[in-house]
Amino acid sequence: MQRDITAEVLELIRLTSTSLPPDVEEKIREAREKEESGTAAKGAFDTILRNVELSRSQSTPICQDTGTPIFYVHYPEGWSTLKLRMQIRNAMAEATKLNYMRPNAVDAVYDKNSGNNLGGEEFPSIHFEEVEGETLTIELMLKGGGCENVGAQYSLPDSRLGAGRDLAGVRKAVLDAVHKAQGQGCAPGILGVAIGGDRGTSYIKSKEVLYDKLGTRNSDPQLALLEERLTNEANTLGIGPMGFGGKTTVIDTKIVGLHRLPASFYVSVSYMCWAYRRRKMVLSGNKAQYS
Repeated sequence: MQRDITAEVLELIRLTSTSLPPDVEEKIREAREKEESGTAAKGAFDTILRNVELSRSQSTPICQDTGTPIFYVHYPEGWSTLKLRMQIRNAMAEATKLNYMRPNAVDAVYDKNSGNNLGGEEFPSIHFEEVEGETLTIELMLKGGGCENVGAQYSLPDSRLGAGRDLAGVRKAVLDAVHKAQGQGCAPGILGVAIGGDRGTSYIKSKEVLYDKLGTRNSDPQLALLEERLTNEANTLGIGPMGFGGKTTVIDTKIVGLHRLPASFYVSVSYMCWAYRRRKMVLSGNKAQYS
């Protein structure tokens, strides 16, 4: 029998908004050690890490922009997605009352804030996938507006960049997106890159790949090499944390390759800020585990 999981989702939202995942914090601490003492870059990392610690200890949002909530729900056969959607939305409204989330859902036509982070069927964004077995898994990402604004999509070939329809062209497009972002994406960033697909699918997949753990590489050797190369080359641009200059502009790069129509070759770049808020809840029986 399907149970009410509103309380468990509320805890998932709280954890995601207020406590940076361990793999992200570890990478930020590693990046801090690479910067010279007394530099603006080192100071920026110090401020970021103090903020991370305070947010976790006080259960307050890591960033005042608590972002667009993007849920991926992997549910067992027989569960009602209608009920799951209702419970997730109820948990989001309650999380907003408790100040785990800032009211962010603004009607674009009438410029009116709903006040509870609920706005039509698209806010929060909820994706459902039926899976085998009895385990329910919910993944949540909070994607801030600043980093969302510097995301980009390219249609190759691009004569301006001298980018053709190959991985060399993909490289040029991604580095162009990072250069244009400068400090506006709240660097150091994490890049989600989708190669191929249509315009909509390409953007969606470039965000989905951001759920992967930092430091893991693509199973395709060519894409794994490109992930490493893009991260290393982005870090030679000198943009640094928050655009203050420094050695770390990008923490990691994740790439997914998709099928495409012969007429189209899209490269979509989803830029995630240092406040890389994504968490997972696994519900097996009556026990929820969070990671």
